[in-house]
Amino acid sequence: RLDRAADRLGSGLGLSIVRAVAEAHGGSLELLARPDGGLRARVTLPATGVAPVAEAPSRALIGS
Repeated sequence: RLDRAADRLGSGLGLSIVRAVAEAHGGSLELLARPDGGLRARVTLPATGVAPVAEAPSRALIGS
């Protein structure tokens, strides 16, 4: 879980779900550390057509 604030609730599955949906549609999720702290998420989806799920690249969320 990236958000460790004690006053927030959640399961921490958000980015995993985003990645799975993006890859299912032939896209990807890229996570970038920001120099001033925090995280930047970039979702890329194809403009047309969809790659089959079996051919979509699989990436680890962090450290790929």
